[in-house]
Amino acid sequence: MAENKTKPTSVSVDDFIVSIDNSCRRNDALTVLNIYIEVTGLSPVMLGPSIIGFGALHYVYDSGREGEMPAVAFSPRKANITFYVSGNVEKAE
Repeated sequence: MAENKTKPTSVSVDDFIVSIDNSCRRNDALTVLNIYIEVTGLSPVMLGPSIIGFGALHYVYDSGREGEMPAVAFSPRKANITFYVSGNVEKAE
């Protein structure tokens, strides 16, 4: 089975956001980051080069493939911000 390409990295979320060239996109990313932190109560982690994730969920497909994915995530891409949301998000206490 193929290995997941999107994995947690040691890159700083703050450093990634500061590196966003477009100031409007950078400010939007900071706003979304703060909303996700408040709503989830979780710390953000960089996943791959451009996805900011929160929490982790284990999944198993009918085919037997399984892995970990963030409970919620977003990516401030050049054209749009992409949001990733699972159906099983609980706020951390």
